[in-house]
Amino acid sequence: MAVSTACAGSTPPPSPAAPGRPGAAGVGDRLFPTLGNGGYDVTHYGLTLRYVPETNHLKGTAVITARATQGLSRFNLDFTGMRVRGASVDGADARFEREKDELTLTPAKAVRKGETFKATVTYDGTPEMIEDADGTVEGWIETDDGSTALGQPLGSMAWFPGNHHPSDKAAYDVTVTVPKDEDGDPYDVVSNGELVKEEDEGDRVTRHWRSEEPMASYLASVSVGYFEVSKGWAGDDLPVHLAVDPDESDDAEDLADLVPEIVEWGVERFGPYPFSSTGAVVDHLPGLDYALETQTKPYFDSAPDEKLLVHELAHQWFGNSVTPRAWQDMWLSEGLANYAEWLWEEEQGGRSAQETFESFYDGSHPESDGIWDFAPASPPSAARVSDPPVYGRGAMVVHKVREAVGDETFFDILRSWTRQHRHKNADTRQFIALCEKESGKDLSEVFDTWLFDEKRPSRS
Repeated sequence: MAVSTACAGSTPPPSPAAPGRPGAAGVGDRLFPTLGNGGYDVTHYGLTLRYVPETNHLKGTAVITARATQGLSRFNLDFTGMRVRGASVDGADARFEREKDELTLTPAKAVRKGETFKATVTYDGTPEMIEDADGTVEGWIETDDGSTALGQPLGSMAWFPGNHHPSDKAAYDVTVTVPKDEDGDPYDVVSNGELVKEEDEGDRVTRHWRSEEPMASYLASVSVGYFEVSKGWAGDDLPVHLAVDPDESDDAEDLADLVPEIVEWGVERFGPYPFSSTGAVVDHLPGLDYALETQTKPYFDSAPDEKLLVHELAHQWFGNSVTPRAWQDMWLSEGLANYAEWLWEEEQGGRSAQETFESFYDGSHPESDGIWDFAPASPPSAARVSDPPVYGRGAMVVHKVREAVGDETFFDILRSWTRQHRHKNADTRQFIALCEKESGKDLSEVFDTWLFDEKRPSRS
């Protein structure tokens, strides 16, 4: 453990009589036991960043507004890499220490239960690119003309300290200052939500993005580079923000029409769109090999095909607005987003959802490999939280529910799910309860067979 000397001697720890106890280092997630922190609930992140693409150097100030759910003598933040320069709580210097991915702050005065407090952390350095157990990368990733920050499942801790578990959602203000390049051209900065302010300061540009709707930290993102930025509309009043790398513009020329079309289709099937804008970021990042449902603007490493676009936009309802309570509930996000692909194909005159189901069951579908490795609701480890059973077999569970309750009730269930848990967290137990309540049926056999049983079910 390395204890910072910058603030360690400036403020004494709370007296033994001060109310409060240490917040837990982790929320006890079965798959990610040290992720997140106990004792407080974050309501807002104010992130002010200065980034130099040429050197990949980041300087940041994070102002974290939170409510104490217990008396806190000290509390933890998830944070990896970079050097912490200072910390304070409610304006008073705080002691801080680092151990691996845990940053512990000890305020000058303990925070009482129910109090709202502000923790400020200043930091700088080269943000980390994290390689996951399955070989994918996340965190702060350099591109050919800048960088992008991607957070699933834990990469956001590479660029700002926080409570990085999906159960603690918050609003965000992200302000990023970047220099102009050697030709005097500004880099573009794209983040979640709405662009509320843009300042040209001669040799640098600052952009301020705001997300007022709650967001899990793994969905927060910043992309810096050269983009063709455009704005359109879905329906009468939903802004569509698109940012496309010039190297991908030819292959992404249909995006301006497809994004509104898919979102409007989703509104009919899943209920009102849950955010104040939508869109997409299409980067040029060969080798990343995945897209991510970053809130309001899904991120694509290259121009997406129609199916992938449907998947990531469906996540705005399933995963972003209604967010899994724990990582083992990931199938609720991925299974429903995958099933949105099946529905879209069915309604566009392609294979029916039943035909797609059959191709997964018999193994002829190209994405069916490995779907019987484990039960969708029980990934065996963090490394397997994004494996095929969570996606393909998760969608098969959804199809079996549709088959059991009928189309009218099925779509009522989806709309009730997104309405009742809008901007909240939800889990598997709640989904099952809703399905049974809406249908008036005991669906235990469906869920026991297709969601919880590890074995490949017999055809029925």
